[in-house]
Amino acid sequence: MKVSEHKPPSLTPQDVRDIAGDLDDAQIAAILATGANAEQLEEAMAWASGESDVMGDLEGPLAGVVARLYDILMTGEAFPEDRD
Repeated sequence: MKVSEHKPPSLTPQDVRDIAGDLDDAQIAAILATGANAEQLEEAMAWASGESDVMGDLEGPLAGVVARLYDILMTGEAFPEDRD
């Protein structure tokens, strides 16, 4: 018998909207092209919204798919910078 690895399912466009909110079609397509799963997108969202402190000891430099997702999220207007 072949033992298959359990891989979290890839995201759908609706999953992306549910997690990341109202993104434009190009951002959604770019996110889907990464092959990311929901957990990775949620982690990137935490970084993009400045909530990276919720990761505690797991916090480290962004890398891989999460880093790519972060870049995609930050190219849009979903998280405008504060202008004090």
